[in-house]
Amino acid sequence: MVAANHFSHLDPVIVSLAVGRPIRYLAVDELYGNSWFFDWLTLWLGAIPMTRTGVALSALRLAIDELESGGTVGLYPEGVRVWNWGEVEPKAGAAWLAHRVGVPLLPVAVVGSDQAMGRGTKVIRRRLIHITVCEPIDPGSYDGTARPHQQMMEEWGRRIDAAVSAQYQKLAL
Repeated sequence: MVAANHFSHLDPVIVSLAVGRPIRYLAVDELYGNSWFFDWLTLWLGAIPMTRTGVALSALRLAIDELESGGTVGLYPEGVRVWNWGEVEPKAGAAWLAHRVGVPLLPVAVVGSDQAMGRGTKVIRRRLIHITVCEPIDPGSYDGTARPHQQMMEEWGRRIDAAVSAQYQKLAL
């Protein structure tokens, strides 16, 4: 189960390349309907459309099936592309899926994709993008705790924050 921070439409491709395997992303259904090419491409790449309103049972079943069969599912816990890291409280869906299936939660930090194609732009610019694949979080370590999913996401946030901060420090030098 891959969980990355989210700045750009480029993030799914970037994160898949960094992880080194295809990832089936959970993608909110509001992304669809604006471009037939985008709709076709994301579905062809294996995106799992899910509703932002209500409970996305069919999407969750597909994600669980994918994880149980040895595949990789990706999710952006922030739920939206953000302007700045930390502006949105992450949701616990990635931790819930990882814990439910018993697979590691892999934090991936992306820095610079917002400069290449951030929110509000449709133009891709050539910019450096830095990716850090963090140590996986073992969901079994949280068995028996009061709030396992929230605690896993707090750890996810710490790892992403450390990686994003380290990348920004390198860029400032």
